[in-house]
Amino acid sequence: MTVATLTEVLGPALAGGYAVAGLVCLGWEDMRAYVAAAEAEAAPVILQAGPSCRDHTPLPVLGAMMRHLAEAAAVPVVVHLDHARRIDECRAGIEAGFTSVMFDGSALPLRQNIDDTAAVVALARRHGVSCEGEVGYVGYARGARSNGTEPAEAARFARETGVDALAVSIGNLHLQERAGAPLDEARLAAIEAVTTLPLVIHGGSGVPLDQRRRLARTTRVCKFNIGTELRMAFGAALRQALARDPARFDRLAILRETEDPVMQAARLAIRTIGPHR
Repeated sequence: MTVATLTEVLGPALAGGYAVAGLVCLGWEDMRAYVAAAEAEAAPVILQAGPSCRDHTPLPVLGAMMRHLAEAAAVPVVVHLDHARRIDECRAGIEAGFTSVMFDGSALPLRQNIDDTAAVVALARRHGVSCEGEVGYVGYARGARSNGTEPAEAARFARETGVDALAVSIGNLHLQERAGAPLDEARLAAIEAVTTLPLVIHGGSGVPLDQRRRLARTTRVCKFNIGTELRMAFGAALRQALARDPARFDRLAILRETEDPVMQAARLAIRTIGPHR
């Protein structure tokens, strides 16, 4: 059985100078491709169920699907609830078998974010589950603007919540379809100077590959969340599968043709930041 908590994979990553990929899941095909990619790279992986995934598939079903894959995998697999914005969402995730939860209070006033995140940490601890928090706000490409993480607030948040990992805003954006401007490494260094936690970059698809690799090797960034580039790989593969025979209608046969392209894209994402080989 290789079901793991976030703490169990980020600790070795921090010590070994690499990062773990948090791969955004939307369904069975990509979950299966991600685990196959992690096994091919001999690296741990984090399967992430975000809000859009949870809107489409009930949380208990997602938990069972992810745990089924994790229990049969040859590498550690974290079953992670991403961007839960209510304490009861985190509680439901824990009850559904998730081994890690991210409480996202980044849009709240700092005091409320600290209090609510600390409550989730206490809940998670009682069940042997890890908790990720966020301070600062990571915006969206063509959407909400970011609010950069202030180092003093990061230090206070880490100290008063007891989170296991800290998501930061240092120029990263969600839903970028291509690599954008490099991250603000001066801000990152200032945060690292006042915290000791493993750090998390959301919106990893927008970070240039060479910077992902270097930050994984040389900083406390131990987790990159990656989704958009993998969804793009899925979309391209799906269009190609349909174009080969526009009369096709067997969804299983069509979707099966997306798995290898998505697996290969996930392998690159994992290999870029993962354990040295």
